[in-house]
Order: sequence, then C-alpha cells, then structure tokens
Amino acid sequence: MRTGSACTQRASDRAVRRIWFQPNAIGSDQVSACAGFLPLASAAFRRRRRSALSPPSSRDLTGLSAEAESAENQGGGMASKEAKKPNKPNAGAGKKKEVKKETGLGLSNKKDENFGEWYSEVVVSGEMIEYYDISGCYILRPWAMATWDIMQVFFDTEIKKMKIKNCYFPLFVSAGVLQREKDHIEGFAPEVAWVTKSGESDLEVPIAIRPTSETVMYPYFSKWIRGHRDLPLRLNQWCNVVRWEFSNPTPFIRSREFLWQEGHTAFATKEEADAEVLEILELYRRIYEEYLAVPVIKGKKSELEKFAGGLYTTSVEAFVPNTGRGIQGATSHSLGQNFAKMFEIFFENEKREKAMVWQNSWAYTTRTIGVMVMVHGDDKGLVLPPKVASVQVIIIPVPYKDADTQGIFDACTATVNTLCEAGIRAETDLRDNYSPGWKYSHWEMKGVPLRIEIGPKDLANNQVRAVRRDNSAKKDIPRADLVEQVKEMLANIQQSLFDAAKQKRDACIQVVKTWDEFMEALGQKKMVLAPWCDEEEVEKEVKARTKGEMGACKTLCSPFEQPELPEGTKCFASGKPAKSWSYWGRSY
Repeated sequence: MRTGSACTQRASDRAVRRIWFQPNAIGSDQVSACAGFLPLASAAFRRRRRSALSPPSSRDLTGLSAEAESAENQGGGMASKEAKKPNKPNAGAGKKKEVKKETGLGLSNKKDENFGEWYSEVVVSGEMIEYYDISGCYILRPWAMATWDIMQVFFDTEIKKMKIKNCYFPLFVSAGVLQREKDHIEGFAPEVAWVTKSGESDLEVPIAIRPTSETVMYPYFSKWIRGHRDLPLRLNQWCNVVRWEFSNPTPFIRSREFLWQEGHTAFATKEEADAEVLEILELYRRIYEEYLAVPVIKGKKSELEKFAGGLYTTSVEAFVPNTGRGIQGATSHSLGQNFAKMFEIFFENEKREKAMVWQNSWAYTTRTIGVMVMVHGDDKGLVLPPKVASVQVIIIPVPYKDADTQGIFDACTATVNTLCEAGIRAETDLRDNYSPGWKYSHWEMKGVPLRIEIGPKDLANNQVRAVRRDNSAKKDIPRADLVEQVKEMLANIQQSLFDAAKQKRDACIQVVKTWDEFMEALGQKKMVLAPWCDEEEVEKEVKARTKGEMGACKTLCSPFEQPELPEGTKCFASGKPAKSWSYWGRSY
C-alpha cells in the first residue's frame, strides 16, 4: 500500500474537492474572498482528480492514522495489521465482502498552524456542511442540524415557560415598509437582497428578502395591540434570513443565508421590557456554556455597535484563542419606543390614556455551531460536547482471526439498546467493509464524545472498553455498571471541555491602562480589558488607528461584572476620565 506522503496528499485536498469540480459554479468574488479560508487545489490533486475517473486499482487503501493501540489491546496487533490489508471474510460467510478503496480520513491542516484552512477542512470532513454552487451559501448536513435541533428544543421549551408563543411571518417585505425606520434600514441597506423579476417580467415594485423582521412584524403589532389587556405581546419565530454581504464568507460564521430564532415582544412598561432583555440573555449564556461548553461574557454593546434603531444592545461574547478574535454569540436588544413611534404601536393604558409600547428583539443563529467547532476542534477533527452531539456514544466491534464475530456484533447491538433505553444517544458501526482502525478515525473526525470497543477479550470478561474523544483516556467498564459509568463519563467530558476552553480564554485576557499596553496586547492576539471614557468618537478613532491587514479593533462589550474602577482612572485611548471597563479586540 501507499502510505506517508501519498495518503497525506490525498487528505490535503478534501476541503476543496467539493467545489473544485464545479469551477463554473463559483464566482471570482468567491474565490478571492475565500483565499484566506480554503486551501487551493494543488497540481497533484488535479492529476489525481483526472486519474480518479479511471477504475480504482485493486490495492487496498483503508490504512489510516487510527488509534491502533486501542484495538491492539484487543487482539495482538490486529489494528495495525488491518491497516495494511482488507478484512478477511468469516469462515462460511460465502461471497467475499468488497472493501472500500477510499482513504480520505485525517486532516491535512493543523489548527495551530493554519487555522482558516483547518476550519474549512474540518467542517466538511466532519460532515457538518457541504459547499453549494451559490457563493456564500452552505448546505447544513444532518450532523450539524442535529446540534441545532437540540439547542432549539432547549430554547423553545424555556421561552414557552415565559409565555412566549411561536409564529411565522413571510420571507418578503415591501420596500415602503422596510424604509419606514430610517436608522434601521441604513444599518442593513448593504445586506438587503431584492427580488426584481418574476419569470421574464420585471416587478413593478421590487420586494426585499428579510434581513431581520422588525419591519415585517411591527405593522401587525400596531393592528393587534389596542389596549393594556393586549399586552404583553410576546412572539418568536424560527426561520431563515438573508443578508447579502460578502466579506470573507465562512461556514456558520458569515454566510448569505442562515437559520435563527428571532423574538419580538411589546410591553406596557420599560421595566418589564428591561427585565426580559436580561432573562433572554441568560438563556443565551446557558446555550453557550451549558450546552456548547463555550465560555462567554455577558455585557452591553457600545453606542457604535448597538442594533440599528435600538435603545441599547446586550450580548454574550465568545473568544477564539487560536485567532485572537472575539465573536458575538447572541444579542438581546431593547428597542425602546423608536419602532413603536414609527409603526404607531399605541395602546390605551389603565388610566384610559394613549401610550406607546416598549419593545425588545433578540436572536441567536447557526453561528453558535461554528463557535463550538472553532473552540473545541483539534487536529483529529470535530470535538462535540455530549449535550449537543447527535451521537453521544459510538460502539465499534473489534473482531479478529477466528473470533466469535456474531457474538461480538450481538454484544454491540445489546449495548446500544441498553444505552438508548437509558436516554443516551448511541449507535453501533457494524459495517464489515471497514476496519476498526478506519472506524476509529472516522468517528473521531465527526467528534463523537465517547467510543466503546467490544472485542473477544471484552466479550469473555463481560465488559466494554470506553475511549474519550477529548483526551483519549481509556477505561474498561463492567457491563453491569455500563449506564451509570457512561453517564458519568459524558458529564465529565462536558465539564472538562468547558473548563479547558475557559482556561484558554482567560489566558488570553489582558488588562491594560495605556495605549502602548493596549497595542502590545492586541499584537499578541489578546482580548483586551481597558478603562474607557465611553465616547463614540474615541471608539471611531481607535478603529482608525488599529486598522490593518488583520482588521480594525473595536469594543466587544462592557461586561456586566465590572472590575473596580479607582477614582481618577483615565481612558486608555483619550486620557479623559474613564467611565467603565470594556473589552476590546478584533472580531469576526
């Protein structure tokens, strides 16, 4: 078989294989915009692509960089031998099974060496996304949608406890309605996509595709709200939106279409609205920290960074240590009464006086999945926190030579049934045209939190071997204690991922008090915590002074948990009296 550089070269082009064969389907703008994120197809890859049109050779290419040691413990070096030759059929099995010829596993890019290409490769190889023939759009595969579904179930359940009801509004919005709120539409104008034709006929009036739904929904809030008994009105919808931007498109992180939930609510008083802003923000923190195992900081956005047309914006902010960039995880906006004034959302209060409602809007998107991948993924592929993993446990049979293959397969099936009955998402991989070593690499690439191996020794000892994805630790578990110990291991993996991510994030936070300290920390890819005068013009000046190839620096948020600010502390940028501590950094 061919090993080493040949197999590595095959893996090196996986991230571009999906789009390379359709050169005419991709605009030149996509190619240039993707330059920092996708590896270019090599000449060797193009030669291999042409040769792939020929019938495959008879040489078996199933050998992979799997965790051979684990399988070796089951059967005297079995995994390393299987990596060099096809599986032998069982005695009396009849027709010989065809062994897959494709290698294709293993990442060619290292997370610490080339983060952009690593990320592009891991989301494709881990079967999260597939590239589409319209630039900036991506296919979300079942492996990604399962994570989205789990988060959706959690959030939907929680907001229903708050008496928030689901609805659905149309995708299209008229130009007249969209332009009623000037500040709002100016904030979104570059991103709005317009429908201008129907078949061969030009539309008399172009129709916009929603970039967000404030202007879609609020004319009907005005219709439905008449008196104080109609309040609060609290709606949420799960939908897609389109923002036709194109600056460094990145799967999950920046795309032209994405999935989200968006909540829109109206209250009689500002106090009620303010309370909801923070209640929703806490749910977003729970999604990131309790489900995705990603630490976030809750805080308030600056006037320059707040939602266009809103009163104030709160957010949860994550950080990617490998790139030194912050990333806005989710937002909860207080809209004040600006939209109520524009759309005439009035009500008669208890004193029979005419009053305007106070409104909020809040949303999180499929960006959450990209943040999870960036924070936890490694050089073997995805690393999924158990709470959001489509498959929490994968069971792999490890037969060899004259082992009781059927007995091992039956034990795997029984193990799956036991775990599923206990509420654990488990599957078994009984494909007999792949070696155990190949399967190890495959499921590691997909990030399954826990692997269970069952070989002849395990069958004889009435046990299973469990291997953690996050740290490769192995443990033999008696079948009698299976459910209890697997649940314990999954909980430990979830907590360990969060603890490791928080430790890395905290190590990247640098407290500064002067401009020189600020620039030094920024150059070291830190998230900077600095005293600030909270003036919009000063933030604009910081952006201008830090603009470069890596992008300008901006405020991420002013954290709710403020460190002590001694009297007389000066703003790091202007020298004026500081009003608060704020996080600064480059961001996605």
